[in-house]
Amino acid sequence: MTDGLLIVGEDVCAEVVNSADAFKAVEAVFGAMAKGDAYNFPVIREAIGYADALYGFKSGFDRAGKTLGLKSGGYWPGNMDKGLTNHQSTIFLFDPDNGMLQALVGGNYLTAVRTAASSSVSIAHLARKDAKVLGMVGAGHQSAFQLRAAAEQRDFEKVVAWNPHPEMLPRLGEVARELGLEFEAVSQEELGAQADVIITITSAFEPLLMKSWIKPGTHIACMGTDTKGKQEVDPELLAAATVFTDEVAQSVSIGEAQHAVGSGLISEDDITPIGAVINGDHPGRSSEEQITLFDGTGVGLQDLAVASVAAEQAEKQGKATRITL
Repeated sequence: MTDGLLIVGEDVCAEVVNSADAFKAVEAVFGAMAKGDAYNFPVIREAIGYADALYGFKSGFDRAGKTLGLKSGGYWPGNMDKGLTNHQSTIFLFDPDNGMLQALVGGNYLTAVRTAASSSVSIAHLARKDAKVLGMVGAGHQSAFQLRAAAEQRDFEKVVAWNPHPEMLPRLGEVARELGLEFEAVSQEELGAQADVIITITSAFEPLLMKSWIKPGTHIACMGTDTKGKQEVDPELLAAATVFTDEVAQSVSIGEAQHAVGSGLISEDDITPIGAVINGDHPGRSSEEQITLFDGTGVGLQDLAVASVAAEQAEKQGKATRITL
């Protein structure tokens, strides 16, 4: 990049980064993490005591990709009523050679697309090849991104969905039909009975799926639990599954595995970084009957990877703004 600070707005990010770009960037950074070439720094995430908001920072350094930076932002649950997305964030990229700020990148679209890329990476590497039914638990802003990204990884024929607020499901149904997929709103139990792949993308603090509802061979991507206390599935489900994650340290502290580990059902050693599968150091799924579960906690390096793509492409396409601080 040339001198000056690169500004890449939300609209530009959506123009220059698609789901395939995000998949490639996230898959690569997961592989780098597993090799020890990329590092996430400790997460800061707190309730601010105002507007029911959670706010924090995720940061890290990808030595292989020469990407250094942080994402600042959080979750404002009342934003949807204001016509805004609940997740609000901005990504800062720094020059690892001198520490200077290189780029300021809108993080809302990129957070959604990188989260969807994370689950789709898990589907690509862990789901059965013959998976036909996709189950969606959650119908908020990110659910459409999740559905579109998942549909690129397997030849799904049908989507079954459940949401605690069922009036939100028709919007997700429209996305499914745009993709040529049958859509059915079902109970949680029926979702588990039908789905070959399940994505949970909620802000729940209690289990929404129980172990007894999940059939053999299912792959589950738990994408909503990213804070201490949050929970989407029965801890017994993790005990019955082969568990993978983006980063083990986050999985056991703020991810879905925090509850199973805390109750002694599994240990940290039972959780495998998905980068090990990507790099060929772990076989991933070992049988058609095996239940696999990906604990997608959301790491800062994902944000930096997709923001780096956005900055590079925006500059290349002449869609970014440069200023001098």
